[in-house]
Order: sequence, then structure tokens, then C-alpha cells
Amino acid sequence: MTLSLPASLYTDPEVHVDESLRLFARSWQIIGHQSQLQDQAAIELDLLGHPVMLTRDDLGQIRVLSNVCRHRAGPLMPCPGGRKRLSCRYHGWQYDLSGQCISAPEMGDNPEFDPADYRLPEIRHALWQGLIFATLDPEAMPLDRMLAGLSETISPSEPCAFTFHHRDHYDLDCNWKVYMDNYLEGYHIPHIHPELNRMLDYRSYQTDVHDWYSCQHSPMEQADGLYGAGKAWYVTLFPNTMLNLYPSRMQTNTVIPLAQNCCRVIFDYYYEHPENPKTAEWIARDLAFSDEVQREDIEICQQVQRGLSSGSYDRGPLNQRREQGVLHFQSLYRRFMAPPEVDQHG
Repeated sequence: MTLSLPASLYTDPEVHVDESLRLFARSWQIIGHQSQLQDQAAIELDLLGHPVMLTRDDLGQIRVLSNVCRHRAGPLMPCPGGRKRLSCRYHGWQYDLSGQCISAPEMGDNPEFDPADYRLPEIRHALWQGLIFATLDPEAMPLDRMLAGLSETISPSEPCAFTFHHRDHYDLDCNWKVYMDNYLEGYHIPHIHPELNRMLDYRSYQTDVHDWYSCQHSPMEQADGLYGAGKAWYVTLFPNTMLNLYPSRMQTNTVIPLAQNCCRVIFDYYYEHPENPKTAEWIARDLAFSDEVQREDIEICQQVQRGLSSGSYDRGPLNQRREQGVLHFQSLYRRFMAPPEVDQHG
């Protein structure tokens, strides 16, 4: 019988610190979508606590740059007035969108100073289906290897066909893995999500696991409902990223640990034609439905965290049919969090 992770991994503050080094520092994270750079040359973002700037330079190349000025570590911002430059808020140093310093006020009196010697570090990134991923680990597995076969699996859904609409977030009083465990199974849907359960065919709900991701999917039962006919896909990219795909809509979720007993879930919403006024009412309905589902998940996840912290529970048996995604995630988690082997000959 396969058992879940022990409760201590959800409640111990030392585990929270260890995860940041062993797991998140080695992971790929979604930071945006290529559609966000059509009207803006630069976007300020956060990558696991590291300030970054997402840009599209004069040659059309997407870059992820450190948002830390090379002078005295000040924050950068896009220049106002549509000028395609980055300017330091602290002392006004300016960089082009490739990260090269091009201007440093009042530094000309120093004969040893040359702006060409100063460039913003570039952070490793990759694109998949229009989504932009970044990692702090230069040795991380290539993204295309991690996501091998996913485009074919979710076809005909195409994330690259969607356009970014807006970002939102929810703060939860639970460990980030509680939220992941909850997302990774449809076992709870009939009990926690009555409206979502009416939309999906629970009898046909399936979970397929791959090396580094899992896919939950179900036919949509209400052809005349909010999303029409088609298929719902819930994709989990290890360790903390999810893609929710319904006909005409995509949503990405990123779960960010804040402490051992709280996390933030970032929601990015995408639609096929969000600029069309005719879709405004439908988008409003979609957002209301999504919020309803999230409120239901928040309530149960916070109650589970209290149960894990109660001292009366350690671990329980996993349902082999309905919790395959949980088992897959927890197996990968154990693999990443295992202590490094000690060199016996050192």
C-alpha cells in the first residue's frame, strides 16, 4: 500500500528552507507569455524572490534580465513615454532592452569608467507554446525535454493561441504541497465542487502521468454550458505549475511557498479574443466561476493544514485509481529532496 508524505513535511519550518535550495532553485517557473510583450517592451516580475525584467529587445528577442542595477543594486523600471530603455530608480543609469548599460549620469569624469563594461545578467529561459519559463539553475534539465510530448497530449488545445488578459492571486494558510496535492486529484470534486462536478463527467475523469508532468482530463458534459462541448485539461508541471485548459480559455497557476504554513497561488488568465467587447460578459462569468472553485479549494486546503498540524495524523493510504497524480508528484518530491550521496572515499 502506498502512503502519502508524512505530516511533518507540511509543518516543519526547516523543510520549508530546505525546499528552496533542493527543489525551487533547480526548477523551471512560468513567468509570462509572449502576448504580454506585444504592446510593452519590458515587464517587471518576480522569480522566486529574485527581481527580473522580461523584455523584447530591438531585434525581437525575448530576454529575462536581472532587475538589479550594476551600480549599487537599485531597481530598474521601463522608461516612461514609450522609450525602449530601462532606467534605474535610484541613480538614473539606463540600459537597452538587451541589458547593456548605455548611460550613467555624471560618471563621465571617471576616465576608467566605460558603460560597455556593465551589462545586466541574463537569466536562463525557454519558450513552450508561447509561455515563457525561467530558471535560476544553469544546469536545470532542458525545458523541451521536461515537457516532451505535452503539446501532442493536449492537442487540439494550443496555449500559443491565447492572449494574456490579467493576473490575480490568492493567499492561503496552508503549505504549498497541500494545494498541489488537492489540485492533483479529481477524487474530491464530487464532495467539494458541486458546480464543477456538474460540468465534468466524473466517471470518465482520468489521470495520465509522464516523467515530469501529469495530465488530468475529462469530457465536458454541458454542451450548452459556460464552456460548451470539448475537453477539460488540468496539467501539472513539477513542482508547482499548473495549466487549466477549457475550450476558448487557458489559466496558469503557480504556487509560491511563503512559509511552512502559507502560500500564494498566482493566476494568469488567457482568452482567444479578450479585446473583443462581445466576449466581456462571458469572461466575467468565467472569472466568477473560477473564483467560486478557488474559494472552495481554499476552505478545504486550510482545513487540511489544520489537520496536518493537529498531531493526530501522520500519513494515509493513497487511492491507486483516483490519486495517481498525487503519487507521481510525491514520488518526484522525494527524489528531489533526498539528501545528496556522501562520498565514502572523500
